[in-house]
Amino acid sequence: MKILVVDDHALVREGLRHALGRLGGEIEVIEARSGQEALDQAASHPEADLVLLDLHLPGADGFSILDRLRAGFPALPVIVLSGSGERSDMLGAIERGAMGFIPKSASSAVMLSAMRLVLSGGVYLPPEVLGPGTIHGGYVEHREPAPGRAAGRMSPADIGLTGRQAQVLALMVEGKSNKIICRELGMAEGTVKIHVTAVLKALKVCNRTQAVIAAARLGLAPDPAGQDDHGGE
Repeated sequence: MKILVVDDHALVREGLRHALGRLGGEIEVIEARSGQEALDQAASHPEADLVLLDLHLPGADGFSILDRLRAGFPALPVIVLSGSGERSDMLGAIERGAMGFIPKSASSAVMLSAMRLVLSGGVYLPPEVLGPGTIHGGYVEHREPAPGRAAGRMSPADIGLTGRQAQVLALMVEGKSNKIICRELGMAEGTVKIHVTAVLKALKVCNRTQAVIAAARLGLAPDPAGQDDHGGE
């Protein structure tokens, strides 16, 4: 596996090289210290599997480099690894095509879990985007709603989703494919497709990545253990 690390701090790159060794298997780390080096390295290594991109680079805005990476190398997934804790930066990166956003304050274990999720086709959002009791960190944690739910927070029922569709949304956020959702929920693949379509329609989006972003913006808290009105499919 080849991973392109883009950061202007040598100490950060060295630390990432060490942490990435824990992914397992044979890892080759390619380094870039600037936005232009990142673009040059991506062009020189078309077989690269993943990019870890800092937003603050000398001589370039990280978002512009993200835009150029997505335009020039659409098959190459990019995870933003940044010191920014701004929610707008986190959601902005995803909206511009990043497959994840990892704050530099996160532990190496969180970073590796996020990378595994992205490499399996999921999208990683940190807990800071959503807050407690909602979809976060690429997985779903369910908690009983506190009395007087905070304004702006919604449940799947608020946008017309059944309990079963909420389960499907929860697994979509985890990056699960339709086949895996079928297996975990004991449903026919055709039924899962119907539920996925209903979820996308309810969120007014066209694909799974947009669904994750929309769920984040709405503060949705789907219950992975919920059942729909019919108790089955």
